[in-house]
Amino acid sequence: MITLPTRGLYAITQPDNKTTDALLDEVAAAIRGGAVIVQYRDKNPIDAVGTAAKLLELCRQHTVPLIINDNIELAASIGAAGVHLGQTDGNIAQARKQLGQNAIIGVSCYNSLELAITAEAEGASYVAFGRFFPSTSKPLAAPAQLQTLHQAKAKLNVPIVAIGGILPENGQSLLEAGADLLAVIGGLFDHEPEQSARAYQRLFEQR
Repeated sequence: MITLPTRGLYAITQPDNKTTDALLDEVAAAIRGGAVIVQYRDKNPIDAVGTAAKLLELCRQHTVPLIINDNIELAASIGAAGVHLGQTDGNIAQARKQLGQNAIIGVSCYNSLELAITAEAEGASYVAFGRFFPSTSKPLAAPAQLQTLHQAKAKLNVPIVAIGGILPENGQSLLEAGADLLAVIGGLFDHEPEQSARAYQRLFEQR
């Protein structure tokens, strides 16, 4: 059984205008650089099942959990380690029923401590806050505050994920505020993924 890492780099795929092979290559590079968890996120998939299945095979080779964004059914169909749910993507009980008690279930909580407390009580494996900085993948998302991370760290027992415009240059402030995992798309895959991942990894090594 692949378990949820409690700290580290959380890589989220950037599949637009890429072949499946190219996507796999850059995810493999991110894992080599230190990514401890991978999320398959694709808002316009051509072959979601096929791509997700290949990503799952890759992740299993490296004992890294693969999380499916938004789609409980896809996660169940390929046997992924878990699913990440936004507030309109189904509920934790539904995900548990379909994926099993050992599945990793993450929940987007934006800038709301109340949502996070509720998610933990309902059985979420981790909670995610963001966006913390301007983000090309979520340009219209409402900003989250460092104070929310401080409060969440004091109130919650599950790992805390920060997302949104995170770079090696600004990630340290999020870790200091209470984030356990840094979820990254562009900061990782807009550049050479292995070297980028290593730059994020150094933030965790410094703590």
